Amino acid sequence: MIYGGGAGQGGNIGVSVGSSGVFVVDDQFAPLTGKILAAIRDLSDAPIRFVINTHWHSDHTGGNENMGAQGALIVAHENVRARMSADQFMEAFGRRVPASPPAALPVVTFPQSLTFHWNDDTITAIHAANAHTDGDAIVHFAEANVIHMGDTYFAGFYPFIDTGSEGSIDGASMALALADEDTRIIPGHGQVSNRDELRAHQEMLMAVRQGVHALMDDGLTREEVVAAKPTADLDATWRDGFMTPDIFVGLVYDSLQSE
Repeated sequence: MIYGGGAGQGGNIGVSVGSSGVFVVDDQFAPLTGKILAAIRDLSDAPIRFVINTHWHSDHTGGNENMGAQGALIVAHENVRARMSADQFMEAFGRRVPASPPAALPVVTFPQSLTFHWNDDTITAIHAANAHTDGDAIVHFAEANVIHMGDTYFAGFYPFIDTGSEGSIDGASMALALADEDTRIIPGHGQVSNRDELRAHQEMLMAVRQGVHALMDDGLTREEVVAAKPTADLDATWRDGFMTPDIFVGLVYDSLQSE
């Protein structure tokens, strides 16, 4: 059985419980581990065997060391371990992020995909290049018909593209091809979603990309592109997250500029 989603203090968590043990997708911030473990224990007393990180940001990996101490193996794309192993700088926020301690690093990494046969399900982690960062993974629970997308999907609002981690507006998501009308889609942030809502979000991204690209082709600078308000017709629907339209447009510009 799969549980997940909601609006917590970090990225959304997914949990698979069953006879094989507990499988967790993302683990938020370290101070929240006690509450997270208590919530998991309400679902199952089985050991936590795996935690998979959908990318390197601390609101999705901050509990790694604590989860490892519980006996969980930490799994992620190889770029997640590389970024967590060294100091990082998040350009969008002007914030330096120190390297994680060795005990917090993923111990199993993969380049493209990795499949678990677990809790009577086929669970596949698939690298989504380059999207939110350069190390994103979506996690597909085939039999349960659930997809955890990490921060490749911010349900209902403009996403954060971490261009400092080689994120890109052009990051392709294969989730639509994996989903049907009954698929439950867990975003990195926002409420549990579905295929139609995901499709609308991706159509929005492509509309913004086209608008920003057209302004760049006209020779506008970054400041001029932002001032042109290319998302004006979309803001009423998508502006209610932590990414303001101006910041989002600037990140889209940076993403396209680096091509």
